[in-house]
Amino acid sequence: MSEPVSARITRRRALVTRWLGVGLASVVSIVTLGLGLTGRLTLYISPESVWFACAAAVVTLAVAIWSFALPLGAEEDHGHDHGHGDDHGHGVPGVSSPREVLATAGTVTGGVVASGVVVAALVLPPASLSVELAMSRAGEQTALFVGADDVTLGVADTATFGVGDWASVFATATDTAAYDGKAVSLTGFVTPADADGINLTRLVITHCVIDAQTATLPVTIDAGEFSTGQWVKVEGTVTADADGKLHVDPTSVTPIDEPGDPYEY
Repeated sequence: MSEPVSARITRRRALVTRWLGVGLASVVSIVTLGLGLTGRLTLYISPESVWFACAAAVVTLAVAIWSFALPLGAEEDHGHDHGHGDDHGHGVPGVSSPREVLATAGTVTGGVVASGVVVAALVLPPASLSVELAMSRAGEQTALFVGADDVTLGVADTATFGVGDWASVFATATDTAAYDGKAVSLTGFVTPADADGINLTRLVITHCVIDAQTATLPVTIDAGEFSTGQWVKVEGTVTADADGKLHVDPTSVTPIDEPGDPYEY
């Protein structure tokens, strides 16, 4: 005897529910662990958060495996009241209440979006944020990055500074002469500057790429020497202009490939 239509519909609904829950969570967890093991998870989150993300992925997979012990459809049955006091249309065959229709539409929409994101994560290769995004975020807020408090107090060792730290100095220092002549060795990509020269640019993230901020440093070289987006290593010194503004005066600017970890933290 063939399976009743209502039973087939219920089974398909249960399969969709399980995919939207356990299925998507499992795929995301597997992708997370794969990126973590290959060292590419730092393209999305800070290195300090990698261990937490991987641990959470392992726990999620363990729960997913355990969930297969549950009967198919148990997710939908949980917490439902099938008594005679139900006045939402459940007791009338073929009749769905407005709430059920909206819930179904929301589930389908969310499922399509979530599935698309997961498929994109599987198909598209991991990549750093684009140069265009960095340029669009430039100037959104004052460049206050890691080490800013040390810079203000004048106790930081500038030898360890990255682009983000120096961007904080350039934006906030009141005694710019104190930094005149400091040696720098910095890596970043080229973006256009307002005046002659280029900006050495780097994206600085605190937790993940969502909070990425753009740090830029003016470098006095021919603006046409390098194309926008080209990664370079700059060796030189910090120089204070007559009006007190700081810029990098390079002794060498060397084109390089994008580093494996393109962000500062």
